[in-house]
Amino acid sequence: MNNGNLRSISAQLPLGTDPLSVRLRIEALERMLEGMIRVPVLGRKVGLDALLGLVPVAGDALAAVLGLYIVWEGRNLGMSRWQLWRMAANVGVDTLIGAVPLAGDLFDFLYRSNTRNLKIIKRHLDRHHPSTTVLPG
Repeated sequence: MNNGNLRSISAQLPLGTDPLSVRLRIEALERMLEGMIRVPVLGRKVGLDALLGLVPVAGDALAAVLGLYIVWEGRNLGMSRWQLWRMAANVGVDTLIGAVPLAGDLFDFLYRSNTRNLKIIKRHLDRHHPSTTVLPG
C-alpha cells in the first residue's frame, strides 16, 4: 500500500461519533491491522498487527494500543462490560503470546484479535443499531 492510497483511505473515513461512522472506522482499522497485504505463497493476508509483531517490545505495544482503540470505540457505543472484557482479553492474549520471539510471530499470523473484536462489535451494532448495516459491494 503506497502513501497515496493511505491518504485517500484516511480522507474517506468519517470522523463522527454516530454508530455508522464508528462502524466504518473500525472496519477500516481492522483491514489495516489484519489484512493489508496478501502473502502470495500462502494466499493469506497479513496486516500491521503481524508486521509490528516483528519489532520486539515496541511493535507489540503499539499493536496492543491500536487493538485497544477498537475496544474504546466499543465502549463509546455503549457495549456491555462483558463484551468489552472479551474484547480486551482478545487483545491481551494477542499481545502476551505475540511477544514471545518467533512463536509469537506465528501466533500473530494465525490469531486475529482485531477481527474477533470487529465481529463482537458488528453483532452489537446489528442488534442495537440496524441502520448501520453496510451491504458488501
